[in-house]
Amino acid sequence: MELRQLEYFVAVAEEASFTKAAARLYVAQSGVSAQVRRLERELGHELLDRSGRTVRLTEVGAAVLGHARAVLDGVAAVRLVSDEFAALVRGRVSVGTVRSCPGLGTPGVLADFHQAHPAVEITLVEDDSDSLLEGLHTGRLDVAVVALTATTPPDVELDVFVDEPLVIAVRPDDPLAGRSTVAIDALRDRPLISLPRGTGIRTCLDEACGAAGFEPRIALETGDPGVLAQLAARGLGPAVLPESLAAEHVGVLETIGFDPPGLRGRMAIAWRTGGPIGPAAKAFLRHARLTWADPAPRSGHAAD
Repeated sequence: MELRQLEYFVAVAEEASFTKAAARLYVAQSGVSAQVRRLERELGHELLDRSGRTVRLTEVGAAVLGHARAVLDGVAAVRLVSDEFAALVRGRVSVGTVRSCPGLGTPGVLADFHQAHPAVEITLVEDDSDSLLEGLHTGRLDVAVVALTATTPPDVELDVFVDEPLVIAVRPDDPLAGRSTVAIDALRDRPLISLPRGTGIRTCLDEACGAAGFEPRIALETGDPGVLAQLAARGLGPAVLPESLAAEHVGVLETIGFDPPGLRGRMAIAWRTGGPIGPAAKAFLRHARLTWADPAPRSGHAAD
C-alpha cells in the first residue's frame, strides 16, 4: 500500500469522479484509476461503485475512507514539523558574549553552528554582563554568555558552566603577600585595580565591600581580565580575579583567599524565561549548551 494510492482514493471519493480527482491532483485520469484499482486488489474489496453516472463509495469504501484520511493527515503533520526545522534556513539569531574572554572559544562555537546551519543570520554583540542581561530582557538578544554575581537575575534562565572562587592577586612584595586568607576589610584603604562597572567580578567586589561598610577605592580600570592580572603583577595594586586566571601567573602573582569565603565568579548561558522565540534561536541555544555547558559546573575564567 502506498500513500499515493490512499491520496488518489480519497480524492475520487471526495470528488465523486475520477476525472475531477485527476484534475485536482494534476495527474492523468488513467493513472488515478490504475492506482485505485491496485489498492482495491491489495485490500481484496472494491472501494468504489463505478456503475452509475457518479462514483460512489461502497460499504467497505465508506469504512476505509476515514482511516485513509487519518493516515494522510498524520503524514501532513510530520511534514509540518519538518518544515518548521527547515525554516532554520531563513532564520536569524542574536548572540551576546562578555568582552575579552578568549577562553570561551566563541569564534569556534559560531563557526560550528554556521556550518550546521549555513543560511542562518548570526548577529554577535560583545558587551558587559549588565548590558547583555538588559539585551535579553528587551528582546534585543536571544542568547547570551554572561558573568554573574551570587544573585540570579530575574526573567532569565541560566545554564551555569563556570563556578569558581574569586581571589585577591598581588605581586610578591605586596603587604598582603604571604597570607592565605584575609577579610574583605583588608582592601578598605587600598587603591585597587578592577574591571569596570557592569561586569560580574566588579559587581561582586562592590557588593562585598558595601556589605562590609565601605566603597572600594578603584585607582585603575581595564576591561580585559588578562591585562588586569598583568597590572597587578606590575605592582599597580591588588586585583580581584578568578582563581584560575591568577594561577596562570605563578611566580609574579600571589593569590589570597577571602575569609569568610563566598565570593565566586560564575559564567552562564542565559536566555529569556520561556526561551527564544524563533527556531534558529532555539537551535543555537541547544548548540551553545552542548558546547559550553557540561552537566556539572567547571572551573574557568569568570571574566566579565
